[in-house]
Amino acid sequence: MSSYRYTPFSSFLAGYLNGKIQKISVHAGFTCPNRDGSIGAGGCTYCNNQTFSPDYCHTGKSISVQLTEGIAFFSRKYPSMRYLAYFQTYTNTYGELHELKALYEEALRVEGVVGLVIGTRPDCMPDDLLEFLAGLSKRAFILIEYGVESTKDETLIQINRGHTWLQAKETIIRTSEAGLLTGAHLILGLPGETHEEILLHADRLAALPLNTLKLHQLQLIRMTRMAQDYQMNPQLFHILTVDEYIDLVIDFLERLPQSIVVERFTSQSPKELLIAPDWGLKNYEFTHKLLHRMEERDTWQGKAL
Repeated sequence: MSSYRYTPFSSFLAGYLNGKIQKISVHAGFTCPNRDGSIGAGGCTYCNNQTFSPDYCHTGKSISVQLTEGIAFFSRKYPSMRYLAYFQTYTNTYGELHELKALYEEALRVEGVVGLVIGTRPDCMPDDLLEFLAGLSKRAFILIEYGVESTKDETLIQINRGHTWLQAKETIIRTSEAGLLTGAHLILGLPGETHEEILLHADRLAALPLNTLKLHQLQLIRMTRMAQDYQMNPQLFHILTVDEYIDLVIDFLERLPQSIVVERFTSQSPKELLIAPDWGLKNYEFTHKLLHRMEERDTWQGKAL
């Protein structure tokens, strides 16, 4: 059992890359098939991409410039640090194959960049791109992160996600079988999901060949359709307190095998955009509270398996 009581991302990365590693977010100018009318319009009801775009990261700059500026920011403190280009904003496999190849290759040509983390949707990974990425993984660190968000189809419809749980499950399996490191992202506390249904997410994900998992609390963000829904029907939402969320995460972790790396438990949106919950905690402060509670409960990741 890890001394962390869960399997952290740092130990996972150390198995592939030596030294200090930092992810740098880049905005490659992608949109989303759930926004441009291909499968839907308006996007997911909770989505406002301003919540995770750093200042250096916008479409007015090339991938190389964004990475160079990000590296300049971090290298002042850690000159020997190496970097992963994090294609984070919107759907980063949604484009023509030759254009995607050019963007990924551009990122890998930047000095100090040793790999890519590519965030995307489970309905946006065609076979030819998967084959290309599998080949790329022979010479660089490649991690594909799929936004799953929920394993309950009723919830996926309600939040206008535009894909099904089956699509997510099949794409995760297909990606792993191609030899690629595979991650998933899940939101805990979506409207209408009970504690028991959330724990079923853990059971379903535990059965898949996942390498990494990101969790975060439901956040209500200004200028989203979910914020409007909350304003009109607040009784449909249960905004978790930090203590409620910690116990929920622990229950979730107990049902996950230790082979799945838990990269993140929370997300921090800019205060000017966040409606609720405002816990006033940084990510490391939350993790400290989580570990303290795990010690109190004498529990660890995978205990219930």
